[in-house]
Amino acid sequence: MGTNGNEEVTSLYSLSCRDRRFSKHIHDNVHGNIYLDPFFLQFVDTEQFQRLRELKQLGLTHMVYPGAVHSRFEHSLGVYWLAGEAVHTVQGHQGSEINIERNDIRTVKLAGLLHDVGHGPFSHLFEREFLPRVLNGSEWSHEDMSVKMIDYIVDAHHIEIDSAILNNVKEMVLASSANASQNTVNEKRFLYDIVANGQNGIDVDKFDYIVRDSRACGLGCNFQFQRLLETMRVMGDEICYRAKDYLTVHKLFATRADLHRTVYTHAKVKAIELMVVDALTLAHGELSISASIQEPAKFWKLDDSILRQIETSDKQELKKARDLVLRIRRRDLYQFCNEFAVPKDKQEHFKDITPQDIVCSQKNGDTPLNEEDISVSIVKIDLTRGRSNPLESIKFFQDYESDYKFPMRDERISHLLPAFCQDMIVRVYSKKPELVGAVSKAFENYQLKTYGMKAQVHDTPEKKKRRV
Repeated sequence: MGTNGNEEVTSLYSLSCRDRRFSKHIHDNVHGNIYLDPFFLQFVDTEQFQRLRELKQLGLTHMVYPGAVHSRFEHSLGVYWLAGEAVHTVQGHQGSEINIERNDIRTVKLAGLLHDVGHGPFSHLFEREFLPRVLNGSEWSHEDMSVKMIDYIVDAHHIEIDSAILNNVKEMVLASSANASQNTVNEKRFLYDIVANGQNGIDVDKFDYIVRDSRACGLGCNFQFQRLLETMRVMGDEICYRAKDYLTVHKLFATRADLHRTVYTHAKVKAIELMVVDALTLAHGELSISASIQEPAKFWKLDDSILRQIETSDKQELKKARDLVLRIRRRDLYQFCNEFAVPKDKQEHFKDITPQDIVCSQKNGDTPLNEEDISVSIVKIDLTRGRSNPLESIKFFQDYESDYKFPMRDERISHLLPAFCQDMIVRVYSKKPELVGAVSKAFENYQLKTYGMKAQVHDTPEKKKRRV
């Protein structure tokens, strides 16, 4: 195994769809030709899956990075394809050892295809920002809705599918979520770590979106998932990687963190997201946006177009929400005032900062502020496992002749690798341009009161403070 790796992998690409006479061919701008056979087309050619075309993969990021208009539809096709390549790779290299059957391949590919079919609008904003606000700390997740949507699609379209395959697909979709099945999988545990890896975070979902998002935003990407995909190996029912690929694995998590910092949590992207959450909250009473979140038959009709619905409505009840959307269109955004990184030794017991904390930090004689004038965004960027290093959960092997797997620690590889795995950034925004100076000053007072110093890197520019 491994001596003719390139030849074997090349042949595996053709194995992904044994008979293309009955398949649909789609050309993807990341992976090239993707083939869907009739079994998978039963799911793709439904209104529930086609809805993913109306959900931008990066939500509102396209308002800052204009090229980021790709959808969850193409991402789902990409994950489907990579899931097939992953399972075919280990089958081709270790078929006699791990006994991968046709139904195993079908299950993993279907999980990849449908893993986001229950996603809400505007990327993760819907479930992490909007729903907790209007439903008092809601813990609704798109993974749970994906499972419900899969059942709904099967029933509504009378799709014939083996019950064992269906159950396994749903467990694979939930594998990295807080509601992952607690049942111990007795065999082929590694199959559940291909699409959504709750063990260590290496999965084909990340392989696809890291490359796809980087390309769409016009950014370079020096993470090459092919190296990991082509050389991974199943040992003791878990997927392991060559020791010499340690830095490639690290690059996966580092690239993801870079995307979070420079794209997903860009200061202006977050400003727009804060405005959209406020607009949705104002419109919620009239539109009952959250009413469908437990009903797949209604939920599939909810997508990014809800913003356009608010913007074009003539209803007086939606005027405040409509005005906020118009401010976004006219680039009259909430103004970023400043930010600071929470010190490492304060992160574990960090208490969320609220607009009230900023208002209460004002001094006598300052321009009076109200809580409604301020938005606070707490941004957490990590390597997928909070303050823990995900590489400590990954097993490596020396070469293909060795049957020994082992963990590796950063300090044994390089002293240039980060010693801390999480950033926590507090950002404050003024909802009114004329209050930037007052909000910035109150934010500085808060830092002095809390940390005994200004934790922000620099002062808010005077030009921004004078903007009216």
